[in-house]
Amino acid sequence: MALRGHQIRLLSKTAKLHCLLRVNGVNNFSSNTHVGPSAAVEKNPTGKISKASQKDTENYKYFDCVYVGGGIVGLASAYTAMRKFPFLESCVLEKEDKLAAHQSGNNSGVIHAGIYYVPGSLKAKLCVEGLRLAYEYCDANNVPYKKCGKLIVATQPDELPRLANLHERGLKNDVPDLKLIENEEGIREIEPNCRGLKALHSPHTGIVDWAEVSRSYGKNFEKSGGKIFLNHEVTGFRESGMTDDDFPVEISLKSQPYKIRTRYVITCTGLQSDKVAALSGGTPHPKIVPFRGEYLLLKKEKSDLVRGNIYPVPDPKFPFLGVHFTPRMNGDVWLGPNAVLAFKREGYKLFDFSLKEFSEAAAYSGLRKLVFKNVSYAFGELYRGVFISAQVKQLQRFVPELQLSDVTKGPAGVRAQALAPDGSLVDDFVFDSGTGSLSSRMLHVRNAPSPAATSSLAIARMVTDRASTLFDWKSYQ
Repeated sequence: MALRGHQIRLLSKTAKLHCLLRVNGVNNFSSNTHVGPSAAVEKNPTGKISKASQKDTENYKYFDCVYVGGGIVGLASAYTAMRKFPFLESCVLEKEDKLAAHQSGNNSGVIHAGIYYVPGSLKAKLCVEGLRLAYEYCDANNVPYKKCGKLIVATQPDELPRLANLHERGLKNDVPDLKLIENEEGIREIEPNCRGLKALHSPHTGIVDWAEVSRSYGKNFEKSGGKIFLNHEVTGFRESGMTDDDFPVEISLKSQPYKIRTRYVITCTGLQSDKVAALSGGTPHPKIVPFRGEYLLLKKEKSDLVRGNIYPVPDPKFPFLGVHFTPRMNGDVWLGPNAVLAFKREGYKLFDFSLKEFSEAAAYSGLRKLVFKNVSYAFGELYRGVFISAQVKQLQRFVPELQLSDVTKGPAGVRAQALAPDGSLVDDFVFDSGTGSLSSRMLHVRNAPSPAATSSLAIARMVTDRASTLFDWKSYQ
């Protein structure tokens, strides 16, 4: 579960020896790595410059394209489109007082390699592509990261067939340099305190502060001429009603004295994606249900217990990956998370509660069916959330030296989980334009869970290509 930021502090000597810290220079991803992701720049075929801002009045601001959502996918998409179509006047609307306020700033910070995902799926394709683009971007923009690798460890014989299937899946997905570790001795060469029967080793899995990456996207978007508006919560979309209007979409805003008129809208709103899509006549499905993940924190004096990411072999009977060890950019090590239903979409604390949002979730047949199919799992996750010792016991399967006294309560994040009406998890990225009267002017990112941060630049390229075709940007006038 990717949940969901920090400047580098002094690393321990052990971490320095075993984590590849990159701030500048070559990232060793491959022999033909490019420094900085490239994007072809489209010339304005008409030779005209947008006159959107020239129409601004006291009551209206005008843009060619508006991106709703200042998380990592929205910012990456705005930045990518601005690089390719610099003649468009664009802006990002974010309802909070800072960028990356929710999932993009409250996650485990892992740069995923693409092992878990169904071959041929968007997740598989975009994660592997995004891995390369993420490292290139960080190198080109001086965003620090650590390429400290990842082990997926089988500790029980019945996990070995699933580990073999994961290995095969990773190879089909072209995960770089993925290797099967055949015995505990090989595991201990990588993670001296880890125990297991066999493991998969992904040396190119890394960690980064995704909130910092998000802010970097935003900074580069603004440098390219884009505008970012904080505290701008969208409350509605409607047709402007003006005849022969070049800016037919009108956007209403909460607590702002003006409205925005635009040619096109792209929404990337994470935990609110279904609600924002509905404002423009979008379909109600997939429905977003929030799950809170609670982490434990390894005490500083015990941070040398692990070198990199250590994950369990996921059980396909259950909807989430399970508890794991995740080093952080500031030298911390997070343990977990569990996964429990959040009673508020943006509720990071145990007792955060919204009657309206909880009632909406409880009334959804898809959630009731999911809970019914996973009753024992749900109670287990709730139990481990209340009793730290139960979560530590799970983690001791991988690092037996870990003790209850070594951990404290850590942070939490909320994951936007898209659910189908039959109770199944919507496992892949989902994009649509809805069916309302504004559908030809809208593009919605409806489901972008983990590995969306890793995939952000790859998703952004796909969103930009789709928008270019759907909105006919190449023939823009």
